[in-house]
Amino acid sequence: MAKTEIQPQEQPINKVLIMSTLIIGAFVTLLSQTLINIALPQMMESLDVSANTAQWLTTGFMLVNGVLIPISAFLIDKFSTRQLVNTSTILFAIGTLFCMLAPNFTVLLIGRLIQACGAGILMPLMTVVTLTIFPIEKRGQAMGVMGLAMVFAPAVGPTLSGWIVENYSWRVLFYIILPFALLAVVMGLLFMKNVTQRSAHRLDLTSIILSTLGFGGLLYGFSDAGNDGWGSSTVIISLTVGVIGLLLFLFRELRSEKPLLEFRVFKYGMFSLTTVINVIITMAMYAGMILLPLYVQTLRGFSAVESGLLLLPGAIIMGIMSPITGIIFDRVGARWLAVVGLIITIITTWEFSRLTDSTSYTHLILMYTARMFGMSMLMMPIMTAGLNQLPQRLNAHGTAMVNTLRTISGALGTALLVTIATNLQKSRMTEIVTSQGIAQDDKALMTGAYTDSFIYGINAAFQVATWITVAALVLAFFIKRTTPQKEETPKQNSEKNTIQEAAEN
Repeated sequence: MAKTEIQPQEQPINKVLIMSTLIIGAFVTLLSQTLINIALPQMMESLDVSANTAQWLTTGFMLVNGVLIPISAFLIDKFSTRQLVNTSTILFAIGTLFCMLAPNFTVLLIGRLIQACGAGILMPLMTVVTLTIFPIEKRGQAMGVMGLAMVFAPAVGPTLSGWIVENYSWRVLFYIILPFALLAVVMGLLFMKNVTQRSAHRLDLTSIILSTLGFGGLLYGFSDAGNDGWGSSTVIISLTVGVIGLLLFLFRELRSEKPLLEFRVFKYGMFSLTTVINVIITMAMYAGMILLPLYVQTLRGFSAVESGLLLLPGAIIMGIMSPITGIIFDRVGARWLAVVGLIITIITTWEFSRLTDSTSYTHLILMYTARMFGMSMLMMPIMTAGLNQLPQRLNAHGTAMVNTLRTISGALGTALLVTIATNLQKSRMTEIVTSQGIAQDDKALMTGAYTDSFIYGINAAFQVATWITVAALVLAFFIKRTTPQKEETPKQNSEKNTIQEAAEN
């Protein structure tokens, strides 16, 4: 049966209002993710739950996102822009209200999962709408402005959360989020227009189940590996289910005329290249986001607020630079932005592999800020360069694919780097205690051995992150400017084949 295309309504659109609506929605969803992490200890005490139980507030959110992002392409094809934006913002606001009033942990978790449903729809949709309403020569600037919100929320989140939980109840976090969530709902109802194309087709339930098992299994397995180790039965089972589910999902999608997630986006060379680079960069980026707070809080004894303030200038710089790099991208493309950004990232990441027990707070701030300055030239320009090659009908699928792989690579990067740091710390500790004959009850020497081994593990993980970034730099030299490719219709393919056969004869 021929596919029925449902075109968006012909109506004037105000790009500023549409982008403002999406940016506010994205800001509040990202803010909610960064606020929760630091508040977990207080939530555990207040709700009388263990660390493993409380962790589901972040793990559950991530898993729901990981399940929804791959099917976001189908949702964007099936429903109008207004329907999706309004549904996602309303769901997020309802989830926030649940969290704010939660009498126990179960209700709080339900609220977080409802929030995740809204976020999982909104984030990929924002990219697709941006690609749809802006011409290719303006996309870099538009994606840069979008990146501003995506960076600013993580910038203020840890510092704000640390200050709140030291002075007030964790519920205040949701009191802050709710007004922004309601503002996003109101703006969506008033200003959002239908700008994406719609296709009438049925939902493939089998594909959704396989996608959920595949991506969900990988995400949970990688996330749990960072806590329980790669030998954990939970990790092994999760990764096994994830790999099998993903292979079955891939096989089904390649045979489908209307796949849930179009893997054929990888036939476009520049999209494939930039996706690989983005995956590598995401893994390396988590070195700073995960390892540095571990170092400053666990070893150096800085408070949550001090840790947040350490990361704040770098995140602000990244936010300021995001629109600027977007403008530069529109003029010169992504290659040299990526090369310069990766060189800065390599130098600063290597500098973090030389930490000591007396590295100054000022030095840490300067290095992290410089690292984020380099990172500001990477994410959005590289992703935009790849998406620019796709035909318009594949924008949603390309966006879903990039976001899904970045989510998985973030979990993998965290697990990999934490595992390296932890394992090398343990082996170094054993080596020191054995070689120096330190007694277990000698607290002074044991403390010194722990400090030495902890720094050794952290530095080794940063060295791995450095070499991962070097791999991305090599690939960055092959980035080229592209324009959206035109897909050939079956008739055009037939005519092309006829011409080729005639030429051969």
